[in-house]
Amino acid sequence: MTTFAGLHHRPGEPLLLPNAWDHASAAGLAARGFPAIGTTSLAVAAAVGLPDGEGATREQTLSLALTLGSEPYLLSVDAEGGFSRDPGEVAELARQLWALGAVGINLEDGLGPSGRLAAKIVAVKAAVPGLFVNARTDTYWSGDGGERDTLRRLDAYQQAGADGVFVPGLADPARIAALVRRLDVPLNILYSPAGPTLAQLAGLGVRRISLGSLLYRRALGAALDAVADIAAGRTPGGTTPGYAEVRALERSVSVSRSANATG
Repeated sequence: MTTFAGLHHRPGEPLLLPNAWDHASAAGLAARGFPAIGTTSLAVAAAVGLPDGEGATREQTLSLALTLGSEPYLLSVDAEGGFSRDPGEVAELARQLWALGAVGINLEDGLGPSGRLAAKIVAVKAAVPGLFVNARTDTYWSGDGGERDTLRRLDAYQQAGADGVFVPGLADPARIAALVRRLDVPLNILYSPAGPTLAQLAGLGVRRISLGSLLYRRALGAALDAVADIAAGRTPGGTTPGYAEVRALERSVSVSRSANATG
């Protein structure tokens, strides 16, 4: 199987990483041929009524990794800030995710001190050298998009041992290209329907394109649109997988789990 790190080092062919939120969504994406799948913290939190980005979903994140980690695709887990300020505790989380079958972890700074996330990266790489650490800065996502602060943070995360860096909210092509030239590790950009296309991002040198919570939000929106159509006497539009199609995903997962358990 192609290594997860290797998927970040194909010039002109960035890794398109769709993000799942449960068993069925991951199985459906894998059935479409995606070799690697990420999780999305917003969906994990929203599904159980907890806040996203506040360290409230550690157990739910581990539970999802347990469900998905033994499947025949490469799994990267969105772990917010590692659910702790203590680098040792974050390293322990990383060890657990690795043991469950995850090959990547996403850790974010939440605009806290850059040294805090850097220390977590050092601890995780020391504990689980093979785990791909994607270090996210929120300078464009929830900050003011300051270029100097972004560079300072990304430099710190690279030096700490991050395998890749993630700058969600950055969509300006010139700034993306400048970052690619500056970085020594692959740049991850969050896809936006209003931003550059996949081909444009590839041309800029981006090596990983994440969908984040987009698929979950689209699925939720489609469900709400469908019930509104039904209530209004209209036939819902869009594509609806059949009952048998969904059951087939369940069976394939069950068979895979049985094979992993016995072999």
